[in-house]
Amino acid sequence: MSVTTETTYASASQAMPIGTPRHHIIIFAVLLGLLLIAPFLLYPVFIMKILCFALFASALNLLLGFGGLLSFGHAAFFGSASYVTAHAAKVWGLTPEVSILLGTGSAAILGLLIGALAIRRQGIYFAMVTLAFAQMVFFFALQAPFTGGEDGIQAVPRGNLFGVLSLADDRTLYFVVLAIVFGGLLAIYRIIHSPFGQVLKAIRDNEPRSISLGYKVNRYKLAVFVMSAALAGLAGSTKSLVFQLASLTDVYWTMSGEVVLMTLLGGMGTIFGPFVGAAVIVTMQNYFASFGAWVTILQGTIFVISVLLFREGIVGVLSKWIKKPL
Repeated sequence: MSVTTETTYASASQAMPIGTPRHHIIIFAVLLGLLLIAPFLLYPVFIMKILCFALFASALNLLLGFGGLLSFGHAAFFGSASYVTAHAAKVWGLTPEVSILLGTGSAAILGLLIGALAIRRQGIYFAMVTLAFAQMVFFFALQAPFTGGEDGIQAVPRGNLFGVLSLADDRTLYFVVLAIVFGGLLAIYRIIHSPFGQVLKAIRDNEPRSISLGYKVNRYKLAVFVMSAALAGLAGSTKSLVFQLASLTDVYWTMSGEVVLMTLLGGMGTIFGPFVGAAVIVTMQNYFASFGAWVTILQGTIFVISVLLFREGIVGVLSKWIKKPL
């Protein structure tokens, strides 16, 4: 490798962008403005579902799009956090913020345990290891007495935020969910554009070169895996309060497949792609629910068309058209 190439690679892996691009600030502002008025125009629970899955897809995108690690087991973190939050709120009678923190923390710990083993493998082997652990979590949720088995944990109380603000009203809960999800998206944005994120991209693009430059690659992989797991858990915890339910669907392997689909459809490795992908998939599931099992076929058809026509995803193609990162 030439000196010029080496210098370029090192600069790309360590460079920190100066300031936030203006078009990103505008997109965040417009998105926030639309979401603030959305509950007065659309069904709040429907929008909250989109928000929860947008955060879930963004968490996976942090791992897949910027870390280069494909996980087929992210439902384990989403679902386990959902169960912990539901159990804490219903059985222990804890407030919603404490229940969400417990769910997110449990997902982070589970991510640390699974990630420490999974990062020892690469490529499809890494994906299969995460899937295997996710199936273990699924069978645990099915057999454990406190999870409710096939019935799940139902009628989860939303409670009072900080013991003061009642979340029984859908619109009140909506703005709390909006704050959580938007905060999560901003945190992911900051991670991506931090020195840590730049090194992460370098590892994704050329892992052997990153090792030769002295980076502790496995530490970075484990760190981003735990971050992704925690954010997926935050999404699952929030979802359990929105629907007042934690069920086996949350930890089933199809949930992992759906979030991968959302990420690829919206645009892997983009900031706003997972949000768009989640909105498309959730909207399709909601309005095509009357078609029953045909919804899966419709999802597959749309995915195939997207792969053929929009190989970089919806936002990825748009980013290429306007020649600006999205």
